[in-house]
Amino acid sequence: MNHPLPDAFLNNMQKLLGDEYPAFLRAIDGAPALALRLNPKRHGADVVAAPYIDGPVPWCRDGRYLAPAGEARPGASIAHAAGAFYLQEASAMASAAVLSAKPGERVLDLCAAPGGKSTQIAAALGDRGLLVSNDPEPSRAQALAGNLERMGAANAVVTCALPRKLADRWPQCFDAILVDAPCSGEGMFRRDPASRDEWNPMSPEGCARRQAEILDQAARMLRPGGRLVYSTCTFNDIENEGSVSGFLTRHPDFIPEDFELPGAGMSNGGMLRLFPHRLRGDGHFVARLRRREEGVPIGPTPAVRPDRALAAHLDTLDREVCHLPDYIIGMHIFRQGEWLYARPHACPSLNGLRVISPGLCLARLGRSHIEPAHALAMAIDPGCARRRAELNEAAARAWLRGEAVPCDGEKGWTQALCMGMPLGWGKVSEGVLKNHLPKGLRRYS
Repeated sequence: MNHPLPDAFLNNMQKLLGDEYPAFLRAIDGAPALALRLNPKRHGADVVAAPYIDGPVPWCRDGRYLAPAGEARPGASIAHAAGAFYLQEASAMASAAVLSAKPGERVLDLCAAPGGKSTQIAAALGDRGLLVSNDPEPSRAQALAGNLERMGAANAVVTCALPRKLADRWPQCFDAILVDAPCSGEGMFRRDPASRDEWNPMSPEGCARRQAEILDQAARMLRPGGRLVYSTCTFNDIENEGSVSGFLTRHPDFIPEDFELPGAGMSNGGMLRLFPHRLRGDGHFVARLRRREEGVPIGPTPAVRPDRALAAHLDTLDREVCHLPDYIIGMHIFRQGEWLYARPHACPSLNGLRVISPGLCLARLGRSHIEPAHALAMAIDPGCARRRAELNEAAARAWLRGEAVPCDGEKGWTQALCMGMPLGWGKVSEGVLKNHLPKGLRRYS
């Protein structure tokens, strides 16, 4: 089906680009620059992803371009199920790179689904500090939580709320905030030609009004001295420079902060555009703003030791299932219904909010037994598991279908692995590894 570029869009781009316009037209009708991002938490991720890779993405340390599509389907691979990589367009990796999250920080990804940027931030935090990932649409928030789980994020909380509701509860709570705002999506016209049909000349102005509201709420949640990164996947200046200019006028306590993005160039006034005719990627816009040092900075959050009952559950989990890493032991351990969770002490109150994932799910608690959670299998290093079973490709595919596989290991909870990467928990009994992969993750093809 033919999806012509809208005339009003073309006129805008001609005015914006001038002499570069013909090159832009050739690029936007060309093949998109597909990519993936390796998960540094998976040892050997570069090796298992090698068949799909066609060189590095300059502005993202773990980013790799995908080779031209053939029979290989990386999204259907065992490595993908094990969280070895996240499929993500190359330019979409820019905003989290500019945010430059550091271990120990409190970070909010305000418009986070489906999770590409959140999982990139989680990798930068390295299981230290706090990541709150939010999306106001429930089904998208569920997908976000699933992607964070697959990639093994241990310090993430997923909420489902409008920005204003969060800002009312979390004033000046975060060191860094990413607003990858809903936009008119002009930067996706190459990768998703059908999106051209949804655009109209009024789209940018309508989106800009929505972006202003989101940015204003984000400002309320940023600590003094903190940084705010705003990004879109669109080209027009109404939603890009215009949104930033309007925000700075409304918030004189913020200033632009310039940055350099390898392979993309230096920002101007804290803003940088990525065009498909200038680099190997789709359209993107990134701005970084710093809040002036005025007010009371965030103080340290005191740790609270788990009570005797919760400590006993941790001891059982440690003894029967896996050695819990220090960064999990040092979190706030709590029970919610029949589930045992851990989350960073730095997490603000979640009372009154719709929460999709209140932290790292550790286990399901029965009357006389404990069942480790799938999220725990994906979050820990395989060396922490008390028992491990390395599956070959055929057994791993059977496992992902929900089947039991032969295993002559020691009885008890066992982490199923393939290529040294986690696939979930099973329980060995009578020479068989019984499958405990959640039903929603099983592949029936």
